Amino acid sequence: MNCLVLETEGSLPVWREMPSPALEPGCVRVKLAAAALNHRDVWMTKGIYPGVVYPVVPGSDGSGQVVEVSEGNRDWLHREVIINPSCDWGKSEAAQAAGFTILGMPRQGTFAEEIVVPVSQLASLPSHLSMQQAAALPLAGLTAYRALFSRAKVQKGERVLITGIGGGVALFALQFALAAGAQVAVTSGSPEKLERAVALGAEAGFLYTDPAWFNQVVERFGRIHVAIDGSGGSGFLGLIDASEPGARIVNYGGTAGPLESLPMRKVFWNQLNLLGSTMGSPADFAAMTSLVTQHRIQPVVDQVVAMRDGASAFRRMDEARQFGKIVLAP
Repeated sequence: MNCLVLETEGSLPVWREMPSPALEPGCVRVKLAAAALNHRDVWMTKGIYPGVVYPVVPGSDGSGQVVEVSEGNRDWLHREVIINPSCDWGKSEAAQAAGFTILGMPRQGTFAEEIVVPVSQLASLPSHLSMQQAAALPLAGLTAYRALFSRAKVQKGERVLITGIGGGVALFALQFALAAGAQVAVTSGSPEKLERAVALGAEAGFLYTDPAWFNQVVERFGRIHVAIDGSGGSGFLGLIDASEPGARIVNYGGTAGPLESLPMRKVFWNQLNLLGSTMGSPADFAAMTSLVTQHRIQPVVDQVVAMRDGASAFRRMDEARQFGKIVLAP
């Protein structure tokens, strides 16, 4: 089969032939119709993840059709599916187990013509989505769902601030929060991305490049009840200053780097809840796909690129030029 392969650290992926994976007990073979790019795929090219064994086929998001099944899984044959990239979560809903992994490293990922995955990782394709739209959903949708609902427990009418709009998780968080009846504002470094977010339903957008952005949030939107943040860095302090007492601030990533200091008095005096979130459980994934189906939510797709030309997609994401998910089509 043909795959998009990272051959060495620091290199962009190349399209080449690899052996087809063997069908293992309890697994199915999916002929992939589409896959989607995530930041972790780009970070793998930069050596950020330790212990990567090259060559590696990245990719955590995928949709396709089941073309071969192991014994006992015949009901899945020929079904159109999406793949849950959150593997071996464990028994607790509170947090993932020690053996938790994300599809695409160390297990072969979705940037290929086919993939073998445990049948437990499959969900039926939402009927209102195309294969390309559905491929954009799994990792970012799951991360956004858990951050909003399992961790922050967002309620109808609450004011929610989502940072870094334009990325996949942030856009799903916007769509999911609106579906739940929340009021939503967003931040970005791009005026164009703020305009597009408002067109999707955000009530306001704020440029985080303005040193006083958090004051503008309070003045124009009101103090926030929930913040969904994937950046960290010094901007995290602005979230603390813009929060209502008792607010929940959820962080799912650190693209802006670490926070050098934390104003503890503001945290304890205002009884803030600082919550970490990573991916999600099988129950989160089932609830996320149910929400998407119920509200007929359509993922925002930035562009569709032929998988053999995937290096250009990696460059686009690395330069933060995308608004929505970049989908790869084999």
